[in-house]
Amino acid sequence: MTIPEVLLPRLRAIRLFLCDVDGVLTDGGVFMGAGGVEMKRFDIRDGLGLRLLQQAGVKVGWVSARPSSATTERANDLKVDFLVQSPAPKIESIGTLLAQAGFGWDATAYMGDDVIDLAPLRRARFAAAPADAHPEARASAQYVCSVDGGRGAVREVVELILRGQERWEAVVAKFAA
Repeated sequence: MTIPEVLLPRLRAIRLFLCDVDGVLTDGGVFMGAGGVEMKRFDIRDGLGLRLLQQAGVKVGWVSARPSSATTERANDLKVDFLVQSPAPKIESIGTLLAQAGFGWDATAYMGDDVIDLAPLRRARFAAAPADAHPEARASAQYVCSVDGGRGAVREVVELILRGQERWEAVVAKFAA
């Protein structure tokens, strides 16, 4: 993975990784069953990537405008540091989260895929979008993934951050012994 030199200062500053859920961690599809049972497909590589990011000292949070028990269950499974599911504008939800957690936008990465994500994409120190994101979301990101949401896009960004912070080799070394 070759990292453009212009991204290195942004990547090195990241202490908090936030992302949207539907369309970023999933392919955007939702399975609805009888009784309101909802199911979503999450990519297992994204989950491992988020755990590796946490082990490297970067906090992880999900911000969704659509409350979902499937999202809550997956966030709990991965021990995500912050989970916000609110219909409020994302910029407001994230502002509250940052204030409570003691982070600023200058240490925050955000990954989103649609127009609902434009404000945080434009405000974050580092912004990324999946390959299949809405054109305006892609245009607002400093990095556009080579893969679609729900298909390893989050993992791609996690590796980019860890490589930019020169932590990737240490992460891999834990598994190579």
